[in-house]
Amino acid sequence: MGEIPRTDPDDRLAGIALFAEIGPAVRQALASGSVWRTYRSHQEIIGKESSSRDVYFVVAGRVRVVNWSYAGREVSFEDIPAGGSFGELAAIDGAPRSATVIALEETPVARIAPEVFMQAVLNHPPTARRLMERLAAVIRRSTERIFDLSVHGATIRIYADLLARAEAGRRPDNSAIVSPIPIHADIAARVSTTRETVARVMGDLSRRSLVVREKDALIVRDLDRLAELVAE
Repeated sequence: MGEIPRTDPDDRLAGIALFAEIGPAVRQALASGSVWRTYRSHQEIIGKESSSRDVYFVVAGRVRVVNWSYAGREVSFEDIPAGGSFGELAAIDGAPRSATVIALEETPVARIAPEVFMQAVLNHPPTARRLMERLAAVIRRSTERIFDLSVHGATIRIYADLLARAEAGRRPDNSAIVSPIPIHADIAARVSTTRETVARVMGDLSRRSLVVREKDALIVRDLDRLAELVAE
């Protein structure tokens, strides 16, 4: 799908978290000066080491920030849903892209030139604060990941990843529902291990009846026990 510069002023950036505290007129100006494009599922949006400096805003859909090892193993850093943004680092420091971003589903995005983005940030303190909060969150996640990789083995990292997703579906009886069923390759990319290791650990949890499959969902039968495994 080709790129279509938008000239009609609208407020389609109203759902973007970074711009939540600027006036609609400013958002409309940013929207009208943006380039809009819809990406297909699994289509690359930006590539690592590319020299582009534009900032992207996810209007709908979802994207994933990833890198690949020389051996071809995927390492996933972050999934960014509708309302999120990416590409800010290159706009700030002018360095090449540090990761690849791909669409996980059909995803329309707005692309804003770096100088326009920086002007919006510098002229609107609430936007600057939100940008700092986002970058601080990235640093915190990176610190936690470095710690996990340094201290915890792959099995514990898989337990912790499953526990984090299960907490969102916690039920009164201490069980939880995780839907859709996590894909082994996605878990492996998030916790920096192999699909084979994820399959082995999940198989072990199933044999111990701690997790069971039900149609299109995974049931964690005892969240407290899973938390104990993480702590151990």
